[in-house]
Amino acid sequence: MHSGRVFLEKENREENRATFHSSPLILVEESLNLPKKVEETIKKAQSYLLSIQKEDGHWVGELFVDVTLACDCIHLMHWRGKIDYKKQLRLVKHIVDRQLPDGGWNIYPGGPSEVNATVKAYFALKLAGFSPDDPLMAKARSTILRLGGIPKCMTYTKLGLALLGVYPWDRLPVIPPEIILFPNWFPFNIYEISAWSRAMLVPLSVIHHFKPTRNLPEKYQLHELFPYGTEHGKFSWLKKGARYLSKQGLFLACDKFLQYWDKTSLKPFRKMALKKAEKWILERISAGSDGLGAIFPAMHYAIMALIAMGYTEDNPILKKAIADFEGLEVDDKKHDDLRIQPCLSPVWDTAVSLVALAESGVARNAKELKKAAYWLLDREVKIKGDWYVRNPHPEPSGWAFEYNNVYYPDVDDTLMVLLALRLIDIEDKIRKEEVMQRALRWVISFQCKNGGWAAFDKDVYKKWLEDIPFADHNAILDPPCSDITARALELFGKMGIKKTERFVQKAIAYLKETQENDGSWMGRWGVNYIYGTWQALRGLQAIGENMNQEWILRARDWLESCQNEDGGWGETPASYDNPQLKGKGPSTASQTAWAVSGIMACGDIFRPSVTRGIKYLCDRQLPDGSWAEEFLTGTGFPGVFYLKYDMYRNAWPLLVIGEYHRQYLKAKEQVSYWVDGTIGRKLKKERLPEI
Repeated sequence: MHSGRVFLEKENREENRATFHSSPLILVEESLNLPKKVEETIKKAQSYLLSIQKEDGHWVGELFVDVTLACDCIHLMHWRGKIDYKKQLRLVKHIVDRQLPDGGWNIYPGGPSEVNATVKAYFALKLAGFSPDDPLMAKARSTILRLGGIPKCMTYTKLGLALLGVYPWDRLPVIPPEIILFPNWFPFNIYEISAWSRAMLVPLSVIHHFKPTRNLPEKYQLHELFPYGTEHGKFSWLKKGARYLSKQGLFLACDKFLQYWDKTSLKPFRKMALKKAEKWILERISAGSDGLGAIFPAMHYAIMALIAMGYTEDNPILKKAIADFEGLEVDDKKHDDLRIQPCLSPVWDTAVSLVALAESGVARNAKELKKAAYWLLDREVKIKGDWYVRNPHPEPSGWAFEYNNVYYPDVDDTLMVLLALRLIDIEDKIRKEEVMQRALRWVISFQCKNGGWAAFDKDVYKKWLEDIPFADHNAILDPPCSDITARALELFGKMGIKKTERFVQKAIAYLKETQENDGSWMGRWGVNYIYGTWQALRGLQAIGENMNQEWILRARDWLESCQNEDGGWGETPASYDNPQLKGKGPSTASQTAWAVSGIMACGDIFRPSVTRGIKYLCDRQLPDGSWAEEFLTGTGFPGVFYLKYDMYRNAWPLLVIGEYHRQYLKAKEQVSYWVDGTIGRKLKKERLPEI
């Protein structure tokens, strides 16, 4: 009798699992309580986020990067001839503290020594007084030579060296100021390249005209960083294996002509071009902008361009440019560390924090959330910035990443702000609705011809421009990408836009086309395939796509295949250079949250992978409610520049645990209905996974 009962219960259990496996429901006892650990984790995380909210309602976390920005600051001080020795000493400490055992510097924690970062660091230390014979300098020099030396550096590194007289200008590609005069219909003009490259290129064209070189004493020269025979040998920008009849060869021929032309006096439009470039720069560093593009490289070059054009240190425009630049410094007295941020991220951080708090159960009319919502509403951009050239949409709108950057609102920030605002109840409902609808129309207008969305501009993806000699920073273009496109789908779905709309169908088709064979998607703005795949699944689920389709389940299965033994997920930025490393790396809080969220989007929150991922996050929460995160999970320029958003380690885990909590409770309510009466008495009682 007993053995027959066991057999019957086993048969019923297997039948029920087959029936309900694709559903979030598992039949359980009605009296089962949600594990307290999840609720405690949520409350502590909410409390922590609210405790770091600024008085006016916004959030802003630090952006951590490699040492190259600190190096550039030392270079700039010496170029200006205005050395703050106290600041230089602290920047030197920041650099030395991050030297690797092999003597080099990397561009992300755990990564190998990188030639540009190591050359910049070596030069900064030499300018600060370090002798080439110092053991740390000797180790750095050995690594630089092993990596190919200065000849292997990118154009922008060499340009910085040329400004200080340690690299010849005639070995740099010419950036003529006349490019700003090219009409918008011309095959190449400044609006055919990415917003961040444009903001660097215009001041660089001014710099290239004046070549404002500060010639340093011989002791600061860098002859020792050229492999033997390369300092004065022949030089070509052609990549290995490229032919002179290729596109690269054509650009090289054009540059040789420009090199010759640049040395002549036959430049009838030069004065006009310089005047227009100056006006263009001044417009974008005036009120409403915290520096040119509000990003470090453009602000750095703008200061140099202004000085080259004759602006004196007491000029209010130059003073503002320098003050904006110095506003990127982080004076960490606790750890005796002076760091430099590439920009500031208050709009993005505020929107992400709002979404995490509201989705995890904080009341939508809570005063803290309302204050943040009003802060965001006040920062809607209402002028026609650079984006208007490629997309003459009549209603200016959108949000920028930074505090003030009116010429450069971007699609991704606008999407996240709208995802946040829709969750918050404020008194001025009419204003909120008007702003959201206007911004929604603005976002939709940016859809590119291939169905995707890019960050700042529309249809800026002419591949042949990647072969321009000064395009070796790997970000000359702003092509559509899967993660922003998927976030657009998420917003459309949550704002009630029908899946049958033509622009929605084009976006879904774009995601299908950009999916990798293994089911994953690359992440342009986050590291990397975990980020892209998470966002794609989240967007498809929100827009109402059938999440049981084979191509979607392949993505879920790929995420599950990347789960680490500890239950978390991690991925190194090295996956941008080596796809065999996709989905591989030490577990991080943010990447674990992304992976769990992506799997949950497919409809089954009780998969073992989800349970283990939630347990990983709960177990690793710190006593103050935050999470620790050592590695960089944000992407600036793939393969070149990465950053760590300090808010990511706190906001994304809270979001996904909050969503898990909500779906768990919903499943329990549904289970209470199913486990009842005759059917319920016949079924073996099962428990939801314990956390």
